[in-house]
Amino acid sequence: MVPERIRRIVGPASGFSLTELIVVIAVIGVTIAVAIPSLWTYYRASALRAGAEQTVVMLNTARQLAIRLNTTMCVTIDSTGMQYHKDTCGAAAYVVTGTDASGYLQLPSGLTLSGTSNICFGYLGGPPPPPIPVGCNMSGTITVTRSSGGSMNVIIASPGRVRLQ
Repeated sequence: MVPERIRRIVGPASGFSLTELIVVIAVIGVTIAVAIPSLWTYYRASALRAGAEQTVVMLNTARQLAIRLNTTMCVTIDSTGMQYHKDTCGAAAYVVTGTDASGYLQLPSGLTLSGTSNICFGYLGGPPPPPIPVGCNMSGTITVTRSSGGSMNVIIASPGRVRLQ
């Protein structure tokens, strides 16, 4: 005869019932259904913020180029990106790391730019010294808009400070 202790160890394995499995799957399904809208909203907002922060980085790069090259850098924008120009806004596009062969910096798809173009930075990082190149703006606002809704403003102040609002 087999002792009781051994019979319990080698005995038939018990598992979960079908009802218990259905309840666990239902709880997981409800949790996911509640979480998805929040995650989707977070994703959209973070994509917009990332595009606005990328715009700030591009403008600060132009400012740093002006300081490093000891000249005036002009930033022109269009709906999907921007270009750097050395000395005047009418000069050829300045090609640096991160631009394509024509000197164009493009934002991720779904984001557009609007607002002040021809932002100029002088060799000290602020406004260019006199004589100021024709068409240069020392301050302004660039709006970054997401095609699925939402926008953020990038503020360029006259001392050359660039920030999000």
